[in-house]
This record gives sequence, C-alpha cells and structure tokens, in this order.
Amino acid sequence: MPRRTIPLISGEYYHVYNRGNNRQDIFLERTNYLFYLQQLRKYLIGDAAHPWVTIVAYCLMPNHFHLLVCLHDDLFSRHMQRLSISYTKVINERYRRVGALYQGQFQAIHVDSNDYLLHLSRYIHLNPVAAHIVQRPEDWEFSSYREYAGLRRGTLVKPGIVIGQFGANEEYSRYVEAYQPADRAKIKHLLFDE
Repeated sequence: MPRRTIPLISGEYYHVYNRGNNRQDIFLERTNYLFYLQQLRKYLIGDAAHPWVTIVAYCLMPNHFHLLVCLHDDLFSRHMQRLSISYTKVINERYRRVGALYQGQFQAIHVDSNDYLLHLSRYIHLNPVAAHIVQRPEDWEFSSYREYAGLRRGTLVKPGIVIGQFGANEEYSRYVEAYQPADRAKIKHLLFDE
C-alpha cells in the first residue's frame, strides 16, 4: 500500500473519507449504518475521557462516508485500519461476500483554516440532499446534522466546535440553508469526486 503523502498530526483537523470498491454500496441496510457508528465510537473515540479522535461532523452515505475529525494522537491510520477491517469482516460475513469493501485506503485532507472547517461541515451535512436521497439534511438519519440542529442529543460528535461559532443551533441551520453552489468552490480542494 502506498505511503500517505499528507501527514496526520495530533491537534489538527482533517476531512476523512472513503467509498466502496468500484463505487458499490458499503451500507446496504439500516443496521449497517448503526453498526458502523458503533464501530466509530469503539475504534476512533475509544475512551470518552481521553479520546483518540474528536468527531466534529459525519455523514454516512450508501457508497461512501465523510468524517470531519480532530486528532488527539499520532495513531489515526492504525485506528482507521482497525475500523475498516472490523467493518469489512462483518459485511463480508453477513452478505457472504469476499474481498475489499473499500476502493483503497481512506483519504485524508488537512483542514487548514477555520473558514474551511465551517464550509466543510456544511458540505458534509448537505451530502444526502445533493445526492437527492432526502429533501432536507435533518431528514437523513446517518449524519450529525440532527445534533447540529438540536434535534438529537447524540454523544458521538462534538458539534460545539462549529456551533460555538454561530451562537445557536438555529444560526447554524440558517448557514446550511443559505448554501449556494458557488460556496463549493471555497472547499473544492477538500473534496473528492463522488
């Protein structure tokens, strides 16, 4: 496997993503999404008092996922590898399949400014809307948007990192609703071709 060209540094934010091998679905039914979220907690957060990773935002889509994370140790690649192997084993066993589930190793792009952090959180939350899966981001169960909008009290993500910059959940929701296609250009270098 090729070496990662972007260093993964503790204390920094990253857009982490991957998609299914040959763009095939990696989440085939609701229980897959729920299991993956459990695995995120187990393999990325670990001990809640001293987490390895803070998950700022996420969105699980049928054939890919997006994570906005802040790293707290230098072992993120190892954590992601364990997560990927664990999930792949369960999916392969459950659906009697063999081989790679993902198209390769996960991708990570350094989030190098606060402006990008905010735009990326919005992009992640609007992913199911852009894919025409739902009409509104709050309609997609498998993203952190419901925590951001104050509609769910989950413990997986830490939305305060972003919400604190808006003052209230409603302000962040207005920010998401105000998205214009031209805003995508601001974070184009943080995205992958879906």
